[in-house]
Amino acid sequence: MKGGGIKNPAFDTPSSDFGQQYRAGPAGAGAGAAAPAGPGPYPEEGPCGWGPCAPRALQFCNNAKGYLAAYSLLAVFQGIVVNGLINISISTIEKRYELNSSLTGLISASYDIAFCLLSLFVSYLGERGHKPRWLAFSAFMLGLGSLVFSLPHFSSGKYQYGSKIEGKLNHSTGLCVVCTSSPLRNYLYVFILGQLLLGVGGTPLYTLGTSFIDDSVPKHKSSLYIGVGYAMSLLGPAIGYVNLLFLNYFSSTKMDQDDPRWLGAWWIGFLACFFAIWLLIIPFSCFPKHLPGTAKIQAEKIPETHDDGGQVLVQTNDIGQSFKDFPMALLILLRNPVLMSLIVASSSEALVATGFATFLPKFIENQFGKSSSFSATLGGLVLIPGAALGQVISGVLVSRRKMDLKSIIKFMIVTCTVALILNTVFLFAKCGNEPFAGVSETYNGTGTLYNLTAPCNANCRCLRSVYYPVCGSDEVQYFSPCFAGCASYLLNNMKKTYHNCSCIGKSKRRNGSEDFLYEAVPGKCPTKCKLLPLFLVFFFFAVVFTFMSTTPSTVAILRYIFWSARKVTFF
Repeated sequence: MKGGGIKNPAFDTPSSDFGQQYRAGPAGAGAGAAAPAGPGPYPEEGPCGWGPCAPRALQFCNNAKGYLAAYSLLAVFQGIVVNGLINISISTIEKRYELNSSLTGLISASYDIAFCLLSLFVSYLGERGHKPRWLAFSAFMLGLGSLVFSLPHFSSGKYQYGSKIEGKLNHSTGLCVVCTSSPLRNYLYVFILGQLLLGVGGTPLYTLGTSFIDDSVPKHKSSLYIGVGYAMSLLGPAIGYVNLLFLNYFSSTKMDQDDPRWLGAWWIGFLACFFAIWLLIIPFSCFPKHLPGTAKIQAEKIPETHDDGGQVLVQTNDIGQSFKDFPMALLILLRNPVLMSLIVASSSEALVATGFATFLPKFIENQFGKSSSFSATLGGLVLIPGAALGQVISGVLVSRRKMDLKSIIKFMIVTCTVALILNTVFLFAKCGNEPFAGVSETYNGTGTLYNLTAPCNANCRCLRSVYYPVCGSDEVQYFSPCFAGCASYLLNNMKKTYHNCSCIGKSKRRNGSEDFLYEAVPGKCPTKCKLLPLFLVFFFFAVVFTFMSTTPSTVAILRYIFWSARKVTFF
């Protein structure tokens, strides 16, 4: 090829070498000279079925569209579990199993840890293997991981929401440090195991699954098919957020949803996905190793890579025939600066997207004083449409503009730069802490900071293990009605109000006589911060531009690498 490009046998008119390169097994090694001159079918191209059982009705699905349908369904359920159910259940799992954010962050990271550790090996081994069967294995592991993630609910016993908390004095600070030795924390390892299994299952899906799509469709349709698959995966988190219904309307306790100790049935969605995902093992197991017409499609493709010597090295040393060639193949890729830049860009985008999906609801809940269910709903309403819109816009632009590799990379640079600028909204979306008696201020001028006990509630013998925040008429939040010194309450139209509260100061409200009907109400005090709408607008566009680089980055990697080294390139 002129112009310094690489002459790629996979994309040239098939010759005797073509047959030798794609023959599977030792029998095909010496059959290269007898290969036909014209493009013929891969030896592995065949009917859709299970061995001799190949019903005629299944042949309707034995094409790229049929595979894309199965791939999209698996991507949807993977998104439901990994990016939907887990994200909205994090706060509930924290409360139920007495975990903190650093530990739940480890749970979320376990999926990516498994993906990173296995992606190279799975891609290398699976490239020459039966990719649809690898996708069947992916469905098996995703279903198993979903099942394992739900197991703690069935073995952890009844929810004890009023358990005793002991403390000890830290002599260096003079503060009381909570000591917990709850066995519930051991379920952390079960959640991590579930995430690791999900990571194992997700690895073939987004490496070999995407590669199989690119192998089976013409070049001008590749970005369209991949974009459709990625867009379908975004439906997963949207459907996963339906699990909020279980969080809102089902609980094994008699508390109402305003109680911070409220727990919903977080586990139901995981159990349902376990059964649904395992059903997808059936369609993936019936696809042939290569779809009909794959050889002709590959013969018509033209490479867009620059000759860095790697292709010659691969062909000369016949790299890729066995697992012992893995280090050399990996070294060839690591020496490719453009490919490494694309991979770093994709990894950075994935890092940002994972942080968005995992901690955005918790950020809204804590920064803007919203409930966990409302925060999760807001997060879903911003993340999912924004991500879908970004995928659609980028897919349409790349397809209609018929961008080459250089144009795609420039497009990615622009979108990533804009996304980086918009993401600085997190630096400015800050709200001050609301007044909290015994934490940020004293009890109406009595008591001391960082001490929930004051003269006004000293005789109440309040328990720190019972966290039930109330908002006083003085617009100060209290740890519980007991710490607010409330002696009585009334229940009117299912709404509870507290009265005769010795710790609550004079009301700061001015309008209406209703101010004197109560001294405290359940829940946190409404935040005075008005930045939430502005934050959501900026964050929506940040999500759009962040996801505009997802499909182009995948297409760029597919176009850049040469065929012989593709087996180790999908991270």
